[in-house]
Amino acid sequence: MDIKMNFVEELRWRGMLHDIMPGTEELLNKGMVSGYIGFDPTADSLHVGSLAQIMTMIHFQRAGHQPFALVGGATGMVGDPSGKSAERNLLSEEVLQQNLAGIKSQLEKFLDFDCGSNSAKMVNNYDWFKDFSFLNFIRDVGKHITVNYMMAKDSVKNRIGGDTGMSFTEFSYQLVQGYDFYYLWKNHNCALQMGGSDQWGNIVTGTELIRRKDGGEAFAITTQLIKKADGSKFGKTEGGNIWLDAKKTSPYKFYQFWLNTSDEDAKTYIRIFTLFDKVTIDGLEAEHDVAPHLRGLQKALAKDITIRVHGEAEYEKAIKSTEFLFGNTGIEFLNELNEAEIQALFEGVPNFQINKDELVNGINVVDLLASSTAVFPSKGEAKKMILGGGTMINRNKIATAEQQFSVSDLINQKYLIAQKGKKNYFLIIAE
Repeated sequence: MDIKMNFVEELRWRGMLHDIMPGTEELLNKGMVSGYIGFDPTADSLHVGSLAQIMTMIHFQRAGHQPFALVGGATGMVGDPSGKSAERNLLSEEVLQQNLAGIKSQLEKFLDFDCGSNSAKMVNNYDWFKDFSFLNFIRDVGKHITVNYMMAKDSVKNRIGGDTGMSFTEFSYQLVQGYDFYYLWKNHNCALQMGGSDQWGNIVTGTELIRRKDGGEAFAITTQLIKKADGSKFGKTEGGNIWLDAKKTSPYKFYQFWLNTSDEDAKTYIRIFTLFDKVTIDGLEAEHDVAPHLRGLQKALAKDITIRVHGEAEYEKAIKSTEFLFGNTGIEFLNELNEAEIQALFEGVPNFQINKDELVNGINVVDLLASSTAVFPSKGEAKKMILGGGTMINRNKIATAEQQFSVSDLINQKYLIAQKGKKNYFLIIAE
């Protein structure tokens, strides 16, 4: 099969490569290689922290190789000690199945599962562990790896030396992951395992097991862990994880996450998270350096990722939502949004609940903004700002303190959008 590009070179110029086992590059240059990355099924969606590994698999497939996505149905029941200071919650089989289905549907947006010999495949390690008895496991796998070898791993040393210690369950994790590699090598000709740099120890246990058990040869590549320039954790906001599932993180919020990256981070992320080539990225950076205030780099980054994760229509909606909040889009736009999207758009904006009955016969604007809600601390202040022309409801300036509002003014039969000045929004929810 033709190798379309050099996979390792691609990772290298994008700043993604961390460690590579000797001989790996030579193997990849000979022809099609099957390789895998493990995904943790502790939720029914992946989050942006998983995107670097997804991008690794995309580059792998584009270079003519065959990617396997291993979802850890069995290991999800156990937990992974690497880089973590505490043990993970164990999952029931029912929850696990739901999570696996969600992850598969997301991976299908990025990888081609139907393109001939290098079609992506998804495998679940529960399939080969469910009938593997403990006695058989320690006899067939455990005897090949010494405790000394396992204890030497940083992920183990750090936990054993810490306050919480480490359970036998977690200690055995590297054997379980090592067997995954052995199983895929033996049954699917997987010669390569890829993962984040914190997985190096577990991956190498797999190559060692293949060598000791069957005298075979297997290889490893790890990628850089994504860090933010200011040292804070990538992929987290005050509201928690940024998920790939629109129900968990709205496309608007997803778009905003990328749009709000710093200039320094945007230069790193555009290499890692987009498929733009080097010439395109160099051009975008040059334009950005001339006029950084236009945030051209962030816009290109946010657009590319939002479209690939959520599609063109949701990207357009995210743009309109952004423009709406900056006063460039009329109120009619909100009628295109469903309830969840409206609440996502106004997340963090002060909101007030009122009884819909108050609007049936009409309510005076001053009462609405200073009694039924606390948009203004007093009626006097509400009147003063209305007379000064600085108050709007549903994008219309309030001309007089006698103005009335009724049910017919509600957006989506539920919302009124109040503004004090241009930028202070308040969401009034009538139920």
